[in-house]
Amino acid sequence: MEGKRLKIAVLSGAGISAESGIQTFRDSDGLWENYRVEDVCTPEALERNPELVIGFYNQRLAQVLKAQPNSAHRALVRLEEKYEVDIITQNIDDLHERAGSTRVLHLHGDIRKKRSQADPLDIRDIEPLAQGIRMGDLDRFGMQYRPHIVFFGEAVPNIEPASRLVEAADIVVIIGTSLQVYPAAGLMYYAAPDAPIYYIDPKADEAKGLDKRVVCIAEKAGKGVPEWVDRMLDSAR
Repeated sequence: MEGKRLKIAVLSGAGISAESGIQTFRDSDGLWENYRVEDVCTPEALERNPELVIGFYNQRLAQVLKAQPNSAHRALVRLEEKYEVDIITQNIDDLHERAGSTRVLHLHGDIRKKRSQADPLDIRDIEPLAQGIRMGDLDRFGMQYRPHIVFFGEAVPNIEPASRLVEAADIVVIIGTSLQVYPAAGLMYYAAPDAPIYYIDPKADEAKGLDKRVVCIAEKAGKGVPEWVDRMLDSAR
């Protein structure tokens, strides 16, 4: 295919990272089985017990640092050979970036970064990463830095740029998400009326209320994504 490259918007969820060994939150053995949301993932929890919240996310960071991109992450990089690809991820890990994807938008934050509680624009890399955020690591207002994560009950600042990417896409693919977490689950409805939508997830066939044009591929990301990418690259030749 010559001329203008088609745009693909990729919406990725916890399922794509689960195959790299990163625990999901909603499965039967997920993180919420051991922690209450109210205790580790709300602004109130941070105010009440910052040591617990920061410790929880330092554990998540340690897990991410041990993980490696899998075949699904790597397959999405290959899409860039023929398409303009924007990845919109609900995941807080950096596996898409480490695989080599060049345009990644994080909806729910980035586990590698810390943020000022007083100034939301003061976002910095955690250094050294292996140590995580340390208690006593203060911003210029004398307040403890917090994880750069969107807590439950907080606004999702990147939802608007994400919706614009989906609106502009010629093709939309949804990978490894239950489509139960809003506002992220609503992004698919921004797709142009003539844009095909693919949904790759082991439980894709069980999803209810999907647009009739959605093509469901009931596979884990590690198998379904490389096969879908191969088909997309073949069609672009």
